[in-house]
Amino acid sequence: MFEFITDEDERGQVGIGTLIVFIAMVLVAAIAAGVLINTAGFLQSKGAATGEEASAQVSNRINVVSAYGNVSTSGGSEVVDYANLTVRQAAGADNINLSKSTIQWIGPDTATTLVHNTSNPNAENFTTEQIKGNNNPVLVDQSDRLKVVMNASAITENGLKAGEEVQLTLTTQYGSKTSYWANVPESLKDKNAVKL
Repeated sequence: MFEFITDEDERGQVGIGTLIVFIAMVLVAAIAAGVLINTAGFLQSKGAATGEEASAQVSNRINVVSAYGNVSTSGGSEVVDYANLTVRQAAGADNINLSKSTIQWIGPDTATTLVHNTSNPNAENFTTEQIKGNNNPVLVDQSDRLKVVMNASAITENGLKAGEEVQLTLTTQYGSKTSYWANVPESLKDKNAVKL
């Protein structure tokens, strides 16, 4: 059943063969371990980056403090010709650059996306004005306030009429979104400005 090798020369050859197999197994295990360590490091860095991105989308938002509209006469009736939002950073947010942000305007007869412009607002752009702070158009501190100005007369035909509403979605450079419903009061008669 078992064959005993008594010749000394043949016994040495069996030992060398075993040693070669053992070294080969150690090399394969080392290569496999290296691949696993590299993969784990890559997945860890990818997971950390994804976590930071998701956290930024949740925390780096804009809060709408207040909204009002300028009232003017168009075609014999009063309309809101400019919609204005006062905005600030949400709690725990990083610096928010409104020049890299967008505003989606939906309603009452138009859906469009507005981008920042430093000149007068029109059907495709909104502008910002500094209320408090020194970094227009960037919100650096939670006490900073910016006024976002949108030309409602250019965006929607003849401006916003009494009783109409618009959904505004502000999207920051981080991808976080804030929605605000601007509702025009039922009566604009004898008013210069109204709360939206």
